[in-house]
Amino acid sequence: MALPIHLAGTHWETLHPPLLEAGTYTVDPEPYGPPWRQWDEVGTREAAERGRFAPSGALSDGSPDTVLLAPGDIRGTRLILERAGGYCMGIDGSDGPNLACLGCDLPVGTRMDDCGCWQVVRLVPQAVVRLPSPPERPVMDWAELLATGALWHRLRAYWDIPAGVALAQVVVAAGGAPVEVAPGPVSGLLGRALGALLPVGEGAKRLDLAGPGYGEPAADLVLVPVHPQTGEVWRPRAGAVPVPMDAALWAELAFPPHRTRLPVVGGLPPGVERDDPLPPHPLYPLQPSSEAFRYTLARMPAVREPWLRAIYDRV
Repeated sequence: MALPIHLAGTHWETLHPPLLEAGTYTVDPEPYGPPWRQWDEVGTREAAERGRFAPSGALSDGSPDTVLLAPGDIRGTRLILERAGGYCMGIDGSDGPNLACLGCDLPVGTRMDDCGCWQVVRLVPQAVVRLPSPPERPVMDWAELLATGALWHRLRAYWDIPAGVALAQVVVAAGGAPVEVAPGPVSGLLGRALGALLPVGEGAKRLDLAGPGYGEPAADLVLVPVHPQTGEVWRPRAGAVPVPMDAALWAELAFPPHRTRLPVVGGLPPGVERDDPLPPHPLYPLQPSSEAFRYTLARMPAVREPWLRAIYDRV
């Protein structure tokens, strides 16, 4: 699978589900794990060579290209107890690789499942040997993804993270110009934040949704989905600038689920909600994650421009 966008942030003091579905894997190109070095120690030039263009915490000197799996997919390993430290509810991986091979007893990966961490296992790339196996899951085209419901996944409670990533992408694409958000779900999700981050006035760029099965409205910037398997960005045919967005969040905005409130006879058909008790609703409207916003900007060269660095430092 493509690297999940949810790695851009977490919810503190919260137990997270597995980051990946069972039977899938992905590769993280960034170094991960100890030893860690602070921004001042690394220096601006080396940090830029490693894809960091603004201060954003410590940088890892661990291995790049770790292989990420769901914890339940791991076999033939044991926990290294002296490296099983954590914050309060599990293991956070801060002590380095904490899984050893049952065959050779060498450290082969890191399991994380503490609060504030996505449940995941990161295999050390030097310890991984790829063996012949059945064919991988075929790549579905956009029509199949929409028809099968594969875009609507289980991480809805964490949609503030891909919303924060999308917000950063829009701000960069706008180039410091005002943004006029088309009425509808995009305005409800990003309109308030864009109004606070960007100037207001003439020369505004219009932002709207575009994508497979949805069409291409007249706009300067269009939020388009990223394929969950390949990571490819859907490309509009018109001249609008595509702004990538997590495919599941994009699908929720483009095709909100239909919920009828009409009375029905007999049993409740799928999708019909009872009004007693009322379905749960969040206490506050969804707001883009500021952590994911900064995480994304710090990895974009444009953040070195003074106007954008000022926004980065202010958030």
